[in-house]
Amino acid sequence: MVVVPELPAGDRLLLRPWRLDDVVAVQEASEDAYIPLVTGVPPNYSAAEGIAFIQRQWSKAADGIGYSFAIANAGDNRAVGQIGLWPGLHGRASVGYWVAKSARGQGVAGTALRAISSWGLERLRIPRLQLHVEPWNTPSWKAAEGAGFLREGLLRSWQEVGGERRDMYLYSKLIDEHLR
Repeated sequence: MVVVPELPAGDRLLLRPWRLDDVVAVQEASEDAYIPLVTGVPPNYSAAEGIAFIQRQWSKAADGIGYSFAIANAGDNRAVGQIGLWPGLHGRASVGYWVAKSARGQGVAGTALRAISSWGLERLRIPRLQLHVEPWNTPSWKAAEGAGFLREGLLRSWQEVGGERRDMYLYSKLIDEHLR
């Protein structure tokens, strides 16, 4: 079992465990054309599906799979997105994130990514963090680069998204580079 802590993310955001009242953010994400294709967010929202999504985030921690955080505004604690860190084999962890449409363009992804990567590298001592971004998703890869992740290359036909094979950029951030 892992424990999902609360982590400050800049002055405006907080990374925290999911709560049942975060279904509003899940509903907004489910209405996005892309988020349900690449995450566990339900494509056809219902209250039951929203609650089930949040319960799956809790079970990931309970089962020791990883850390799923709600990205929340520090002022009103309202969830505006999700970010997760998924430790794997050989000293690597994957990072993934999404931001609801109403919160995009405000630096949310980059701020959350800086917070979770610092925590993963410094506190958890994970040697390598990595993430994948589709080349067309400029805001996402700019957030990764702004958070200190380096693009290592293009993985051709890496992942199925919406029924078709898609290329992905591979980004990484290493503990040795972070602690310098």
